[in-house]
Amino acid sequence: MAFSYSEKVMDHFANPRNVGEIADADGVGEVGNSKCGDIMKMYLKIEGNTIVDVKFKTFGCGAAIATSSMATELIKGKTIDDALKLTNKAVMEALDGLPPVKVHCSVLAEQAIKSALSDYYTRQGIDPTPIVGDIGDHCDHCDHCG
Repeated sequence: MAFSYSEKVMDHFANPRNVGEIADADGVGEVGNSKCGDIMKMYLKIEGNTIVDVKFKTFGCGAAIATSSMATELIKGKTIDDALKLTNKAVMEALDGLPPVKVHCSVLAEQAIKSALSDYYTRQGIDPTPIVGDIGDHCDHCDHCG
């Protein structure tokens, strides 16, 4: 199956930003499913209410790597509230679109950020669910992976 990717997707796949781990991260989130092959892990460093650093490790296709990279770029230096408002649609728009069968990658990027923020709140002794929402523990789009 051939896909047409934008130049931005190809750039973020070939030259991903913010790859790696943060050893003393304030929040770490992992989403995905090894069955579909896309697993994203996000690391957040937060000072005050600002995300001062963000890193990711993604196991998956080029679109999964590109959406992880773009998502980190969109929240780095932003407030927690801004990061919580980031949608998969915004990630896709920033990448100039994704093929329909790869939209789930942008959903995983949004979920990875929310999962890391959920972990951050949990570490602070705060119930994250009212703030972050319910984070699915699996990729419910696996039948679309290809």
